[in-house]
Amino acid sequence: MNILFLSPGFPVEMPRFVRGLASVGASVLGVGDQPESLLPPMARDALAGYVQVRSLWDEEQVLAQVRELTRARPVDRVECLWEPGVLLAARLREALGLPGMGVEQATAFRDKERMKQLLDEAGIRTPRHRLSTTNGSCLEVAEQIGYPLIIKPIAGAGSADTYRVENAAELERLLPGMQHVPEVSVEEFIHGEEFTFDTVCASGKILFHNVSWYRPCPLIARTVDWISPQTVSLRSPESHSKIHVGLEMGQAVLKALGFDTGFTHMEWFLTDSGEAVFGEIAARPPGALSVDVMNVSSGVDTFRGWAEAVCHGRIDQPFPRHFNSAVIFKRAQGRGRIRNIEGLGRLVARYRPHIVDIDLLPVGAPRRDWKQTLLSDGHVMVRHPDLHAVMEIADRFGTDLQVYAG
Repeated sequence: MNILFLSPGFPVEMPRFVRGLASVGASVLGVGDQPESLLPPMARDALAGYVQVRSLWDEEQVLAQVRELTRARPVDRVECLWEPGVLLAARLREALGLPGMGVEQATAFRDKERMKQLLDEAGIRTPRHRLSTTNGSCLEVAEQIGYPLIIKPIAGAGSADTYRVENAAELERLLPGMQHVPEVSVEEFIHGEEFTFDTVCASGKILFHNVSWYRPCPLIARTVDWISPQTVSLRSPESHSKIHVGLEMGQAVLKALGFDTGFTHMEWFLTDSGEAVFGEIAARPPGALSVDVMNVSSGVDTFRGWAEAVCHGRIDQPFPRHFNSAVIFKRAQGRGRIRNIEGLGRLVARYRPHIVDIDLLPVGAPRRDWKQTLLSDGHVMVRHPDLHAVMEIADRFGTDLQVYAG
């Protein structure tokens, strides 16, 4: 099978998906705006060819180059696992007459308001929501939704430009700083724990699924700098009595949106009353090492599993699911360069059998901007068969491991 893969070198997980395709026998043609010499070696080694375009966001130019390219090298599928490129991939499929999501369906995975309208029609519980612009009409819509509320971009990714707003005065102060976002979704704030429902599908059938738990919810993690955010992948989601409502809702969401083949990443809330409330969904994998965490939990190489699903309509790997797993992201205290790391030796001595990976910025490295990268100043990944044990280990790394900058 010949696959055209958009942006094979970015984000950082993409080379592993390209390698997955090559490992199952696909011939992968990359299209991106990076020079080929700057592609990560893993991507370069896995590609059968690469075409550099001036800009991935000049759609007419990309389409013209791809048309010319595929006359000599026909392709069977167009794949893109980077959120901003989902609509471009859909337009290329339509122009080339290839299977996969077209523009209308892809829009439902990018436009959060359209997404929720379709799910409302399907009877799926979503937060109360309205489309608005970041000017005076936003205040009127907010009064209709009620405070506290959430304001987020219609076509955003992650929790960027997403805010909890307590009252009209706070919203008035926020709006001038959001003029770069032309349209927003104003939504009811949902009180509850936040989880994911991640899947790999083929021909409308779920071949693999994962549920991860955000500790704390991303909105808090992105606004409080001293927090060490965690993503915890559950070993056996079906065994947790309260989680089944999210699994059922996730399956209903995929059916309502007509998803066929590929990776999906859904976020949802579990309220104190046990109600599942939809958050949002994307036709891509989660970022911030979440695929690595689910691989540790499930025992499967999901990068290759996705490729098997795309190319062969099945996943041949078993899913032993021996562990719950967690990644803990560390943020340095202070500004400037990393100057000291405390507590790591004691924690490693105590939890060594359960540690999968430690990757912290070295002393002397400049601290990263924690508001711009979920990866922060490094991470620790751990695993344990027992959920409470993995949470206790993750919490110890959250509180007892300290990174200092100055």
